[in-house]
Amino acid sequence: MKTQDVLKDLRTKTGMSQDDLAEKVFVTRQAVSRWENGETVPNTETLKLLSKIYNVSINTLLGSPRQLQCQCCGMPLDDSIIGKDSEGFPNEDYCQWCYADGTYTYSDMDNLIDVCVTHMVGENFTEEQARSYMKQMLPTLNYWKNQKELGDDGKFEAFKKQLIDEINALHIEGMPKVEQLNALVGKFVNLEYPLPSGEKVKFLDDGTTYLGNQLEAEQGRCFGVLANKDIILISTYGKDGTDPEMILFKKR
Repeated sequence: MKTQDVLKDLRTKTGMSQDDLAEKVFVTRQAVSRWENGETVPNTETLKLLSKIYNVSINTLLGSPRQLQCQCCGMPLDDSIIGKDSEGFPNEDYCQWCYADGTYTYSDMDNLIDVCVTHMVGENFTEEQARSYMKQMLPTLNYWKNQKELGDDGKFEAFKKQLIDEINALHIEGMPKVEQLNALVGKFVNLEYPLPSGEKVKFLDDGTTYLGNQLEAEQGRCFGVLANKDIILISTYGKDGTDPEMILFKKR
C-alpha cells in the first residue's frame, strides 16, 4: 500500500475524522487531507506521533518498504511484536522480548542464545544447528555490534538479580530455585485464573513485557514465575498453560 492509503485506512479503522487526527498530531485538517490525497507526506516527528497513535512502525506508515528484523535476536518483525521506548513509541529495530519500555533486556549473548535455541529446536533445526546459526548471526546485528554504547552499565542485570532474590526469598513450597529470568510478553503468558466465585480473571497486561521463567514441578505441572517493577506473580499449570492455579500475587 502507498503511504496515503495506509494513513487513510488506519484513521478510518480507528473511527477518527480528519479533524480528530489533526488535533492529536498538532496539524490542520487540510494537512491530513493532503497526506491522504498523496500530495504530501508527514514529517519525521509527525510520523513518530502517528506511529504511537496507531501502534504501528513508521515502516508500516510508509507502506512497508523494508523487511524489519530485531537487531538483538534476529527475529522478523511485524507491528504486533515491536518493542517500545519509555514513552510508548514503537521502536522498529527491536522486538518486545529484547527491548521493553526503553530497556534492552539482554546483555549476555550466550543467555539469549540459550533462550532462542529452546524455541528453534524442532522447527527444522537440531539443537546443535540452532546454536551454531545463532552464534554466527547475532554478532552481525546492530545491538551486539554497538553493545558498549547501548548498554546500561549492568543496571538491568542488577534489577533482574534483585527480583530473583526476592522471589527465592518467598520460599514457595515445591518450587525449584529461580536461577534466571527472561523477557516474556504479557499476551503470551496472561492466563485466566479461576476465582472462588467461578469467574476467571487475567492479572497481567497483554502489551507489557515481564520477566519470568517456567520451572519444572512434580506430577506433570510447572511453576510459572512472572515479575516486573510493580508485581510478582507465581502460579502452577499443566501442559501449555492448562488448568492454571494462582499461588501468589503481590505488589512490590
